[in-house]
Amino acid sequence: MTPVQQSDDIARLEQLAGAVRGLRQQVANRIVGQQQVVDGVLTALLAGGHSLLIGVPGLAKTLLVSTIAEALELSFNRVQFTPDLMPGDITGTELVEEDPATGRRGFRFVPGPVFANVLLADEINRTPPKTQAALLQAMQEHQVTAAGKTYPLPEPFFVLATQNPIEQEGTYPLPEAQLDRFMLELRVGYPNRDEEEQIVERTTGDLVQSVKPVLDAAALREMQHLVRRIPVSKGLVRAAVSLARMTRPHDAEAPALVKEFVEWGAGPRASQYLVLGAKARAAMDGRPLADLDDVKAVAPAVLRHRVVTNFSAEAADRTSEDLVTELVAGQAWQGGR
Repeated sequence: MTPVQQSDDIARLEQLAGAVRGLRQQVANRIVGQQQVVDGVLTALLAGGHSLLIGVPGLAKTLLVSTIAEALELSFNRVQFTPDLMPGDITGTELVEEDPATGRRGFRFVPGPVFANVLLADEINRTPPKTQAALLQAMQEHQVTAAGKTYPLPEPFFVLATQNPIEQEGTYPLPEAQLDRFMLELRVGYPNRDEEEQIVERTTGDLVQSVKPVLDAAALREMQHLVRRIPVSKGLVRAAVSLARMTRPHDAEAPALVKEFVEWGAGPRASQYLVLGAKARAAMDGRPLADLDDVKAVAPAVLRHRVVTNFSAEAADRTSEDLVTELVAGQAWQGGR
Protein backbone atom coordinates (compact mmCIF):
# COMPACT_ATOMS: atom_id res chain seq x y z
CA MET A 1 0.00 0.00 0.00
CA THR A 2 1.45 3.37 -1.03
CA PRO A 3 1.49 6.40 1.33
CA VAL A 4 -1.18 8.07 -0.82
CA GLN A 5 -3.45 5.05 -0.46
CA GLN A 6 -2.79 5.00 3.29
CA SER A 7 -3.71 8.67 3.56
CA ASP A 8 -6.87 8.15 1.51
CA ASP A 9 -7.86 5.12 3.58
CA ILE A 10 -7.36 6.99 6.86
CA ALA A 11 -9.68 9.72 5.61
CA ARG A 12 -12.20 7.10 4.54
CA LEU A 13 -11.91 5.44 7.95
CA GLU A 14 -12.94 8.71 9.57
CA GLN A 15 -15.91 8.88 7.21
CA LEU A 16 -16.81 5.27 8.06
CA ALA A 17 -16.66 5.95 11.80
CA GLY A 18 -18.87 9.02 11.28
CA ALA A 19 -21.34 6.96 9.24
CA VAL A 20 -21.48 4.34 12.00
CA ARG A 21 -22.25 7.05 14.56
CA GLY A 22 -25.01 8.30 12.28
CA LEU A 23 -26.42 4.79 11.89
CA ARG A 24 -26.44 4.26 15.65
CA GLN A 25 -28.29 7.54 16.08
CA GLN A 26 -30.91 6.69 13.44
CA VAL A 27 -31.48 3.24 14.92
CA ALA A 28 -31.78 4.81 18.40
CA ASN A 29 -34.69 6.88 17.08
CA ARG A 30 -36.75 3.68 17.04
CA ILE A 31 -34.88 1.13 19.15
CA VAL A 32 -34.26 1.75 22.84
CA GLY A 33 -31.06 0.18 24.17
CA GLN A 34 -29.72 -3.07 22.64
CA GLN A 35 -26.48 -1.27 21.77
CA GLN A 36 -24.43 -4.47 21.75
CA VAL A 37 -26.85 -6.12 19.34
CA VAL A 38 -26.88 -3.06 17.07
CA ASP A 39 -23.08 -2.96 17.03
CA GLY A 40 -23.03 -6.70 16.33
CA VAL A 41 -25.29 -6.33 13.30
CA LEU A 42 -23.24 -3.37 12.02
CA THR A 43 -20.04 -5.39 12.52
CA ALA A 44 -21.44 -8.20 10.39
CA LEU A 45 -22.69 -5.80 7.71
CA LEU A 46 -19.30 -4.11 7.39
CA ALA A 47 -17.56 -7.49 7.29
CA GLY A 48 -20.01 -8.82 4.69
CA GLY A 49 -21.42 -11.54 6.96
CA HIS A 50 -24.84 -12.80 8.04
CA SER A 51 -26.29 -12.64 11.55
CA LEU A 52 -28.57 -14.85 13.64
CA LEU A 53 -30.54 -12.97 16.31
CA ILE A 54 -31.85 -15.08 19.20
CA GLY A 55 -34.31 -13.65 21.69
CA VAL A 56 -37.77 -14.06 23.17
CA PRO A 57 -40.76 -12.49 21.40
CA GLY A 58 -41.38 -8.77 21.78
CA LEU A 59 -37.77 -7.56 21.92
CA ALA A 60 -37.97 -5.67 18.58
CA LYS A 61 -35.73 -8.04 16.63
CA THR A 62 -37.74 -7.57 13.44
CA LEU A 63 -38.03 -3.81 13.95
CA LEU A 64 -34.27 -3.58 14.54
CA VAL A 65 -33.46 -5.32 11.24
CA SER A 66 -35.94 -3.29 9.20
CA THR A 67 -34.73 -0.05 10.79
CA ILE A 68 -31.09 -0.79 9.94
CA ALA A 69 -32.09 -1.62 6.36
CA GLU A 70 -33.98 1.67 6.14
CA ALA A 71 -31.08 3.65 7.61
CA LEU A 72 -28.78 2.05 5.02
CA GLU A 73 -31.22 2.70 2.14
CA LEU A 74 -31.11 -0.97 1.16
CA SER A 75 -33.85 -3.06 -0.40
CA PHE A 76 -35.49 -5.17 2.30
CA ASN A 77 -37.70 -8.25 2.27
CA ARG A 78 -39.15 -10.18 5.19
CA VAL A 79 -40.11 -13.85 5.09
CA GLN A 80 -42.11 -15.37 7.93
CA PHE A 81 -40.84 -18.95 8.08
CA THR A 82 -43.67 -21.47 8.63
CA PRO A 83 -43.92 -25.29 8.41
CA ASP A 84 -45.67 -25.13 5.00
CA LEU A 85 -43.14 -22.77 3.39
CA MET A 86 -41.56 -24.17 0.21
CA PRO A 87 -38.07 -23.45 -1.23
CA GLY A 88 -39.60 -21.67 -4.22
CA ASP A 89 -41.37 -19.29 -1.84
CA ILE A 90 -37.92 -17.95 -0.97
CA THR A 91 -35.80 -18.29 -4.10
CA GLY A 92 -38.49 -17.76 -6.72
CA THR A 93 -40.32 -19.90 -9.26
CA GLU A 94 -40.82 -20.33 -12.99
CA LEU A 95 -44.18 -19.49 -14.50
CA VAL A 96 -45.56 -20.57 -17.87
CA GLU A 97 -46.43 -17.58 -20.04
CA GLU A 98 -48.08 -17.43 -23.45
CA ASP A 99 -47.06 -14.83 -26.00
CA PRO A 100 -50.36 -13.28 -27.22
CA ALA A 101 -48.81 -12.41 -30.59
CA THR A 102 -47.38 -15.84 -31.50
CA GLY A 103 -49.27 -18.12 -29.16
CA ARG A 104 -46.03 -19.70 -28.04
CA ARG A 105 -45.55 -20.68 -24.46
CA GLY A 106 -42.38 -20.17 -22.47
CA PHE A 107 -41.06 -20.07 -18.94
CA ARG A 108 -40.37 -16.87 -17.02
CA PHE A 109 -38.49 -16.81 -13.72
CA VAL A 110 -40.19 -14.76 -11.02
CA PRO A 111 -37.62 -13.79 -8.36
CA GLY A 112 -38.50 -14.58 -4.77
CA PRO A 113 -37.96 -12.41 -1.67
CA VAL A 114 -34.30 -13.51 -1.43
CA PHE A 115 -33.57 -11.01 -4.22
CA ALA A 116 -32.99 -8.06 -1.89
CA ASN A 117 -30.04 -6.48 -0.12
CA VAL A 118 -31.37 -7.51 3.28
CA LEU A 119 -33.47 -10.62 3.81
CA LEU A 120 -35.08 -11.01 7.22
CA ALA A 121 -35.67 -14.72 7.83
CA ASP A 122 -38.13 -14.46 10.70
CA GLU A 123 -38.18 -17.53 12.99
CA ILE A 124 -35.98 -19.46 10.58
CA ASN A 125 -36.24 -22.65 12.63
CA ARG A 126 -40.01 -22.88 12.04
CA THR A 127 -39.61 -24.35 8.54
CA PRO A 128 -38.43 -27.85 7.50
CA PRO A 129 -34.80 -28.50 6.49
CA LYS A 130 -35.55 -28.61 2.74
CA THR A 131 -36.78 -25.01 2.90
CA GLN A 132 -33.97 -23.90 5.22
CA ALA A 133 -31.54 -25.34 2.66
CA ALA A 134 -32.90 -22.96 0.02
CA LEU A 135 -30.75 -20.27 1.66
CA LEU A 136 -27.47 -22.22 1.66
CA GLN A 137 -26.32 -21.20 -1.82
CA ALA A 138 -27.60 -17.66 -1.40
CA MET A 139 -25.74 -17.15 1.88
CA GLN A 140 -22.44 -18.60 0.67
CA GLU A 141 -22.28 -17.67 -3.02
CA HIS A 142 -24.73 -14.74 -3.24
CA GLN A 143 -26.58 -16.40 -6.10
CA VAL A 144 -29.58 -18.64 -6.69
CA THR A 145 -29.90 -21.57 -9.08
CA ALA A 146 -33.39 -22.36 -10.39
CA ALA A 147 -34.34 -24.66 -13.27
CA GLY A 148 -30.70 -24.99 -14.30
CA LYS A 149 -30.03 -21.24 -14.46
CA THR A 150 -28.02 -19.22 -11.97
CA TYR A 151 -29.13 -15.74 -10.98
CA PRO A 152 -26.89 -13.32 -9.05
CA LEU A 153 -28.29 -11.63 -5.97
CA PRO A 154 -28.04 -7.86 -5.48
CA GLU A 155 -24.94 -6.66 -3.69
CA PRO A 156 -24.47 -6.20 -0.84
CA PHE A 157 -26.53 -9.18 0.35
CA PHE A 158 -27.23 -10.12 3.95
CA VAL A 159 -29.41 -12.66 5.71
CA LEU A 160 -30.51 -11.57 9.17
CA ALA A 161 -32.41 -14.43 10.80
CA THR A 162 -34.31 -14.57 14.08
CA GLN A 163 -35.07 -17.43 16.47
CA ASN A 164 -37.21 -17.75 19.58
CA PRO A 165 -35.26 -19.77 22.19
CA ILE A 166 -38.28 -20.59 24.36
CA GLU A 167 -40.80 -22.60 22.36
CA GLN A 168 -39.27 -25.62 20.61
CA GLU A 169 -42.47 -27.47 19.65
CA GLY A 170 -42.89 -27.54 15.87
CA THR A 171 -39.36 -26.25 15.19
CA TYR A 172 -36.49 -27.67 13.15
CA PRO A 173 -32.97 -27.02 14.46
CA LEU A 174 -30.70 -25.46 11.85
CA PRO A 175 -28.10 -27.90 10.48
CA GLU A 176 -24.49 -27.20 11.40
CA ALA A 177 -23.65 -26.33 7.78
CA GLN A 178 -26.19 -23.52 7.84
CA LEU A 179 -25.25 -22.29 11.31
CA ASP A 180 -21.66 -22.05 10.12
CA ARG A 181 -22.71 -19.63 7.38
CA PHE A 182 -23.84 -17.11 9.97
CA MET A 183 -20.91 -14.92 10.92
CA LEU A 184 -22.40 -13.95 14.30
CA GLU A 185 -24.97 -15.29 16.70
CA LEU A 186 -26.32 -12.33 18.65
CA ARG A 187 -28.31 -12.73 21.88
CA VAL A 188 -31.09 -10.17 22.30
CA GLY A 189 -31.79 -9.71 26.01
CA TYR A 190 -34.48 -8.00 28.03
CA PRO A 191 -34.24 -4.21 28.44
CA ASN A 192 -33.45 -2.74 31.84
CA ARG A 193 -36.14 -0.87 33.78
CA ASP A 194 -35.34 2.62 32.43
CA GLU A 195 -35.19 1.33 28.86
CA GLU A 196 -38.49 -0.51 29.22
CA GLU A 197 -40.16 2.65 30.53
CA GLN A 198 -38.85 4.54 27.49
CA ILE A 199 -40.16 1.80 25.21
CA VAL A 200 -43.63 2.00 26.73
CA GLU A 201 -43.70 5.82 26.51
CA ARG A 202 -42.61 5.79 22.86
CA THR A 203 -44.87 3.01 21.64
CA THR A 204 -48.08 4.03 23.40
CA GLY A 205 -48.19 7.53 21.94
CA ASP A 206 -49.17 8.86 18.52
CA LEU A 207 -45.71 9.97 17.40
CA VAL A 208 -44.01 7.86 14.71
CA GLN A 209 -40.22 8.07 14.73
CA SER A 210 -38.73 8.55 11.27
CA VAL A 211 -35.40 7.16 10.06
CA LYS A 212 -33.18 9.01 7.59
CA PRO A 213 -30.87 7.05 5.28
CA VAL A 214 -27.20 7.40 6.16
CA LEU A 215 -25.59 5.17 3.51
CA ASP A 216 -26.66 3.58 0.25
CA ALA A 217 -25.65 0.21 -1.19
CA ALA A 218 -22.70 1.59 -3.19
CA ALA A 219 -21.24 3.41 -0.18
CA LEU A 220 -21.64 0.33 2.01
CA ARG A 221 -19.84 -1.83 -0.57
CA GLU A 222 -16.99 0.67 -0.62
CA MET A 223 -16.75 0.54 3.16
CA GLN A 224 -16.71 -3.27 3.11
CA HIS A 225 -13.66 -3.14 0.82
CA LEU A 226 -12.09 -0.59 3.18
CA VAL A 227 -12.60 -2.93 6.15
CA ARG A 228 -10.79 -5.71 4.31
CA ARG A 229 -7.84 -3.39 3.64
CA ILE A 230 -7.30 -2.74 7.36
CA PRO A 231 -3.99 -4.41 8.24
CA VAL A 232 -3.59 -6.96 11.01
CA SER A 233 -0.39 -8.28 12.50
CA LYS A 234 0.84 -11.81 11.99
CA GLY A 235 0.50 -12.27 15.74
CA LEU A 236 -3.18 -11.37 15.67
CA VAL A 237 -3.83 -13.87 12.87
CA ARG A 238 -1.99 -16.56 14.84
CA ALA A 239 -4.01 -15.70 17.97
CA ALA A 240 -7.34 -15.88 16.09
CA VAL A 241 -6.44 -19.22 14.52
CA SER A 242 -5.23 -20.49 17.90
CA LEU A 243 -8.52 -19.57 19.57
CA ALA A 244 -10.57 -21.31 16.88
CA ARG A 245 -8.39 -24.43 17.02
CA MET A 246 -8.73 -24.59 20.81
CA THR A 247 -12.45 -25.33 20.37
CA ARG A 248 -11.66 -28.61 18.55
CA PRO A 249 -11.44 -31.53 21.01
CA HIS A 250 -9.06 -33.59 18.85
CA ASP A 251 -6.60 -30.73 18.29
CA ALA A 252 -3.32 -30.62 20.18
CA GLU A 253 -4.09 -27.06 21.35
CA ALA A 254 -7.46 -27.99 22.90
CA PRO A 255 -7.59 -27.52 26.68
CA ALA A 256 -8.99 -30.14 29.05
CA LEU A 257 -12.49 -28.64 29.30
CA VAL A 258 -12.88 -28.76 25.49
CA LYS A 259 -11.76 -32.39 25.31
CA GLU A 260 -14.24 -33.25 28.05
CA PHE A 261 -17.31 -31.29 26.98
CA VAL A 262 -17.09 -30.61 23.21
CA GLU A 263 -18.15 -32.97 20.42
CA TRP A 264 -17.21 -30.74 17.48
CA GLY A 265 -15.41 -27.41 17.40
CA ALA A 266 -15.35 -24.40 15.10
CA GLY A 267 -14.06 -24.72 11.54
CA PRO A 268 -11.85 -22.39 9.46
CA ARG A 269 -14.73 -19.95 8.90
CA ALA A 270 -14.46 -19.07 12.59
CA SER A 271 -10.81 -18.05 12.15
CA GLN A 272 -11.73 -15.93 9.13
CA TYR A 273 -14.64 -14.25 10.89
CA LEU A 274 -12.60 -13.54 14.02
CA VAL A 275 -10.15 -11.53 11.92
CA LEU A 276 -12.81 -9.90 9.73
CA GLY A 277 -14.88 -9.02 12.79
CA ALA A 278 -11.82 -7.50 14.48
CA LYS A 279 -11.16 -5.40 11.37
CA ALA A 280 -14.77 -4.23 11.29
CA ARG A 281 -14.70 -3.28 15.00
CA ALA A 282 -11.52 -1.28 14.47
CA ALA A 283 -13.03 0.48 11.46
CA MET A 284 -16.18 1.37 13.41
CA ASP A 285 -13.97 3.18 15.93
CA GLY A 286 -11.95 4.85 13.17
CA ARG A 287 -8.78 2.93 14.08
CA PRO A 288 -6.41 1.92 11.24
CA LEU A 289 -5.23 -1.27 12.95
CA ALA A 290 -7.14 -4.14 14.61
CA ASP A 291 -5.87 -5.60 17.89
CA LEU A 292 -6.53 -8.47 20.30
CA ASP A 293 -9.25 -6.56 22.13
CA ASP A 294 -11.21 -6.46 18.87
CA VAL A 295 -10.87 -10.24 18.54
CA LYS A 296 -12.06 -10.65 22.14
CA ALA A 297 -15.07 -8.43 21.45
CA VAL A 298 -16.34 -10.52 18.51
CA ALA A 299 -15.18 -13.97 19.68
CA PRO A 300 -18.28 -14.99 21.72
CA ALA A 301 -20.68 -14.17 18.88
CA VAL A 302 -18.43 -15.89 16.32
CA LEU A 303 -17.81 -19.08 18.28
CA ARG A 304 -20.82 -19.97 20.44
CA HIS A 305 -22.99 -21.37 17.61
CA ARG A 306 -20.04 -23.28 16.15
CA VAL A 307 -19.23 -25.30 19.27
CA VAL A 308 -21.26 -28.50 19.61
CA THR A 309 -21.30 -29.85 23.16
CA ASN A 310 -21.55 -33.54 24.08
CA PHE A 311 -23.54 -35.56 26.62
CA SER A 312 -21.01 -34.89 29.37
CA ALA A 313 -21.61 -31.14 28.97
CA GLU A 314 -25.36 -31.65 29.18
CA ALA A 315 -24.95 -33.75 32.32
CA ALA A 316 -22.71 -31.10 33.87
CA ASP A 317 -25.04 -28.29 32.76
CA ARG A 318 -22.29 -26.67 30.67
CA THR A 319 -23.39 -24.77 27.54
CA SER A 320 -21.36 -23.75 24.52
CA GLU A 321 -21.72 -20.16 25.75
CA ASP A 322 -20.04 -21.09 29.06
CA LEU A 323 -17.18 -22.89 27.34
CA VAL A 324 -16.54 -20.11 24.83
CA THR A 325 -16.58 -17.48 27.58
CA GLU A 326 -14.00 -19.46 29.53
CA LEU A 327 -11.80 -19.95 26.46
CA VAL A 328 -11.88 -16.28 25.48
CA ALA A 329 -11.06 -15.19 29.04
CA GLY A 330 -7.99 -17.42 29.08
CA GLN A 331 -4.47 -16.35 28.13
CA ALA A 332 -3.28 -19.42 26.20
CA TRP A 333 -4.55 -18.30 22.76
CA GLN A 334 -3.39 -14.68 23.00
CA GLY A 335 0.24 -15.55 22.45
CA GLY A 336 -0.67 -17.07 19.11
CA ARG A 337 1.38 -20.16 19.91
